[in-house]
Amino acid sequence: MRAAAISTPRLDKMPGMLLSANPKELKATDHSLPDDKTQKKRPKTFGMDVKAYLRSMIPHLESGMKPSKSKDLLSADEVKQWSESLEKLLANQTGQDVFGNFLKSEFSEENIEFWLACEDYKKTKSDLLHCKAEKIYKAFVQSDAAKQINIDFRTRESTAKKIKAPTPTSFDEAQKIIYTLMEKDSYPRFLKSNIYLNLLNDLQANSLK
Repeated sequence: MRAAAISTPRLDKMPGMLLSANPKELKATDHSLPDDKTQKKRPKTFGMDVKAYLRSMIPHLESGMKPSKSKDLLSADEVKQWSESLEKLLANQTGQDVFGNFLKSEFSEENIEFWLACEDYKKTKSDLLHCKAEKIYKAFVQSDAAKQINIDFRTRESTAKKIKAPTPTSFDEAQKIIYTLMEKDSYPRFLKSNIYLNLLNDLQANSLK
């Protein structure tokens, strides 16, 4: 008798998910800026089957095998460290994606997108700063931006002046405000969310097998 094939859901076709089915591909995540005319789209629902996601992303959860020591696999300890600080969460590529997915459910994904764009901007070569600064400003900072971030008028005006003669620190003030907003507001709720707790609990349970 032929064994029935187990169909593993493809993560890239799951609605609302940012994570790659292949952890090695996470470093290739595209944080490109939206076109000026792009309108902010909201997900219709945030329903997700965490177990199905875990089976797609971490093979040993479905097979019952103990976690490999491979760095390519997400560990319970790694996920638990995300609760220590927002800094540790954002320092992890998978953490960025999971947190970004949570922010989508709260309709505030522009915050992490802006923060990531700023991190990328700081690494930009001097001759490309002006072009990239303009894109970030139009996408997130100007008053009619498609993904306008929540900063005060003074910071918005100050940033507009700084990008006229851009330096790697032109967005630092605005980035700090958004980081603090995520740290004080979204991050505590993320740690209590089902997406985080289910991920952590499933990984911890699997590590005991």
